[in-house]
Amino acid sequence: METCPRGCTPAVRLCQKLNRLKTLDDDMMATSLKRCLSTLDLTLLGVGGMVGSGLYVLTGTVAKDIVGPAVIVSFIIAGFASLLAAFCYAEFGARIPKTGSAYMFTYVSVGEVWAFLIGWNVILENMIGGAAVARAWSGYLDSIFNHAIQNFTETHIMQWNVPFLAHYPDVLAAGILVVASFFISFGVQVSSYLNHIFSTISMCVIIFILVFGFILAEPVNWSKKEGGFAPFGLSGILAGSATCFYAFVGFDVIASSSEEAKNPQKSVPIATAISLGLAAAAYILVATVLTLMVPWHTLDPNSALADAFFRRGYSWAGVIVAIGSICAMNTVLLCNLFSLPRIVYAMAEDGLFFSIFARVNPITKVPVNAILVFGLLMATMALVFDLEALVQFLSIGTLLAYTFVAASVIVLRFQPDKTSSKGTASTSPNPSAGPSEAPSESQTINEDSGELKQYESFSDKLQLVERQASTEHRGVGQLKAYWEPYLGKLLGQCEPGEVVGHCVLTVIVSSVSLCAVVEFGTKQLHLPAWSFIMLLVIFSLAYVLSLTLIWLHEPQTSSKTFQVPLVPLTPAASILINIFLMMKLSYLTWIRFTVWIAVGLLVYFGYGIWHSKEGLRALQPKDMAARYVVLPSGSLVETVQSVQPDGQPDTSTHHVTPSAAPTSEEYAGNR
Repeated sequence: METCPRGCTPAVRLCQKLNRLKTLDDDMMATSLKRCLSTLDLTLLGVGGMVGSGLYVLTGTVAKDIVGPAVIVSFIIAGFASLLAAFCYAEFGARIPKTGSAYMFTYVSVGEVWAFLIGWNVILENMIGGAAVARAWSGYLDSIFNHAIQNFTETHIMQWNVPFLAHYPDVLAAGILVVASFFISFGVQVSSYLNHIFSTISMCVIIFILVFGFILAEPVNWSKKEGGFAPFGLSGILAGSATCFYAFVGFDVIASSSEEAKNPQKSVPIATAISLGLAAAAYILVATVLTLMVPWHTLDPNSALADAFFRRGYSWAGVIVAIGSICAMNTVLLCNLFSLPRIVYAMAEDGLFFSIFARVNPITKVPVNAILVFGLLMATMALVFDLEALVQFLSIGTLLAYTFVAASVIVLRFQPDKTSSKGTASTSPNPSAGPSEAPSESQTINEDSGELKQYESFSDKLQLVERQASTEHRGVGQLKAYWEPYLGKLLGQCEPGEVVGHCVLTVIVSSVSLCAVVEFGTKQLHLPAWSFIMLLVIFSLAYVLSLTLIWLHEPQTSSKTFQVPLVPLTPAASILINIFLMMKLSYLTWIRFTVWIAVGLLVYFGYGIWHSKEGLRALQPKDMAARYVVLPSGSLVETVQSVQPDGQPDTSTHHVTPSAAPTSEEYAGNR
């Protein structure tokens, strides 16, 4: 019996390291970056990240091949699903205004290894996304000149026939990425200024498309003669929604930029809401115009909007649309090159990635090394790879990040506030403190005895002295007082937030199981009807029961920043939608994802886990922890002792300072 704990100690310590949380400072606004972005800047960044090549290419492709004119409904559904994820990003961006987006949010609330894997996937997502947009930009420009650029490259430079590689090196796509990286390295204000120019031109072109397009609209194109409004039925609309969902994935650039915002508590939620609303309106209205101008089954998937104006006899309008599409693609490129280095910088700043990327230029206040290195890597991918085989890989990284952010919202909402100053070990959320932590509440001596009672901190534990006077008060993450008589014996002894954490894990597992049964139950698995229905009922009940148990606990309600409405329902719905969309991805995407995760784990266990600043902070031997002891007479003494690293004996000395115990009224007034 005694050998098991000793044998399990290395595994327990490893789990503690993998799941340690990031310690936040009291001053959330402190940063080595430059806070200069306004609400307008963040809004245009969000619009630029969402309204790009998808508006000019995706709309026509989905309308012709998947949905028909009902692509409008698909965009409405996809916009609502994106709104659920955007709510979660807005709360975190306002509450924790630090760069890193989904990586940072996961690190604060879930754990280190999960945060690293999210950041690792977001890095690849941005690299492939930027390279894909650069190739689309090059191809669009090449089509305007009747493919003269491609013909010249294949004839005078080189071409090859290698699987997963392009037929020719796209020098133009690589060149635009190098130039864009060069401009972004001059500072966030230069990036914002360029984004303003391209976004303004793009929005003006969209307004032109809507006004002129509605003039040319012919309602007969929605008639039964042309196939009707929804020729592919409800299944086509839902399939189109899954594709249209990816048109809105660029809003996370706002959260990535929160550390450079002047007033992130207000500007991040406002910019997220406005940019998502503008993007959704643009997609819905442009889809309406496009399917009314020409019959949906005659659309050109590669350049639907420009081709529609050409076919109606307005070639000059097609040129304007082409200019707008190029400007829109430029904004997406800028957003990818803007957010990618900042995620790399955040990971390097925390010690989980190579420290060279944590260096900030003292003049421009941007991570120049990360910008230039990853800009060149992105340009290399655009130069040689045939990205059509990898584009679907973008989806899984984005959806995984959305899922973890939504789960983090629930976990953090039902956890006591753990923000602390640097070096304050007593309030650190680091679970690896191990033997050096103060005794928990369950380890304190019974109050009715005449012995000493030890508490972790004055502000958190002294309220136990006045517990008899206020029995109805419940802390964050604890069972609500109303349900204490019914569930107190079962859940009352759990630590604050512990039950919620287990329930969130159950929500994710039940969502995966439920979506897997719906997607594969009757097709690949060939389940009989009774088994299919039984599994649906079981996993649905587990999902609903988990949400109910979360709702029975006390949430944080005193936050002065934006909060997601209807927690835990809103983030749980986002988790379910994201997992359902992930189930629709091909098995090749999952294979590539597994390989990339394996490479990331090698990087983490080879470098990150050893250089993590949270790990180094836990090993500092000179941290001081305060203990407050209530004497039998009612007086209070403070004990200060050093916190030793794991495995080292406690050789600290105790300095006792007597003080009088304050009354309940005095404590409430001071608090």
